[in-house]
Amino acid sequence: MAAFLLGAVLLIVQPQIVPSRPAINSKAETSAQSAQRELLKKTSQKNDFKENIHSNGSCRQLPQTIIIGVRKGGTRALLEMLSLHPDIAAAESEVHFFDWEDHYRNGLQWYINQMPFSYPHQITVEKTPAYFTSPEVPERVYNMNQSVRLLLILRDPSERVLSDYTQVFYNHMQKHKPYPSIEQFLIKDGELNVDYKAINRSLYYIHMQNWLKYFPLDHIHIVDGDKLIKDPFPEIEKVERFLKLSPQINASNFYFNKTKGFYCLRDSGRERCLHESKGRAHPQVDTRLLEKLHEYFYEPNKKFFELVGRTFDWH
Repeated sequence: MAAFLLGAVLLIVQPQIVPSRPAINSKAETSAQSAQRELLKKTSQKNDFKENIHSNGSCRQLPQTIIIGVRKGGTRALLEMLSLHPDIAAAESEVHFFDWEDHYRNGLQWYINQMPFSYPHQITVEKTPAYFTSPEVPERVYNMNQSVRLLLILRDPSERVLSDYTQVFYNHMQKHKPYPSIEQFLIKDGELNVDYKAINRSLYYIHMQNWLKYFPLDHIHIVDGDKLIKDPFPEIEKVERFLKLSPQINASNFYFNKTKGFYCLRDSGRERCLHESKGRAHPQVDTRLLEKLHEYFYEPNKKFFELVGRTFDWH
C-alpha cells in the first residue's frame, strides 16, 4: 500500500508534458525525472504531498520555466506580462530556493509547496533575480531538471547599476536610515570602484559563462529589458514562441500610462500597473562618472555579445 501511494505521489507532482511546452530531449528528460524521483523519495514521508492536490484537478508542480534574472532588469514586469497568458501559472513571490541555503536544505518537496496550483495544460513559472549571479545555482537547477526553460532579462549594464543603487537607497529611506550617495560607492581612491557589488552584477558575460556550463544557449531566452520598457509587446511575443505557447497576448493588453511614465497592463477589461516602487527616477550622476561606467563595461559587453551571438543597444 505504501509503495502504491508513493508511486501515485510521484506521478502527481512531476511536471506533465503537454503540447504547449518546449520539446525536450528524451534522454535528458529521463535523467531529470530520475533525479526528481530520488529527491521526492526523501521528502514524501512527510505527507506534504497532500497539500499539492486540489479537488478541481489542479496541483502544485515543479516549474517548467524559471526567470533567473537579472536583478533590476525588469523581472517583475516580465512575470506580470507573461501572466496575461492563460497557460501560465506564476509563483507570486521570489522563492530563493536555489540560492538560499536554508531554503535549499528543505528539499525539493518544499520547493513544490511554494508553487501555485496549476492545471495539466499550464506552465508553472517562478522568478528569482538573484539566481543569475549566484555561482552555485546553475548546477542545482540542472540537477532538478536539465530540460527547464530559462528566461533572462537584461538591461544596459550602466543603467542596471543605477537602478540597483536606487532600490537600496529607497529601502533605507523608507526605514528612515541614512544612505551614502552613489558617488561614494562608484568612486574609490579617485577611480571607479570595480569592487562595488552592483557593478559586478552587471558583468553579464561572467555569470552567463557559468550557466552555459550546464545549459545550451537554446534553453536560455534573453529578453531585452530596455525594449520591454519602450515597447513590451514584441518582446513578449518572442517569449511566447520560446515557451511554445499559443499566441494569446495582444498589443491591446498594453497601454502607456503617462502619469507613471511606463506601460501598464489591461486584462479582460481590468487595468493594472506595477508597484509604485518600479520606475523610480535614478540619482543625478556626473557625466564624467557615467562615461567611466560606460568605458568600463565596453569590453565585458563585447565579450557577452560574442558569447550569446547577439548584440544589444547598450552604451
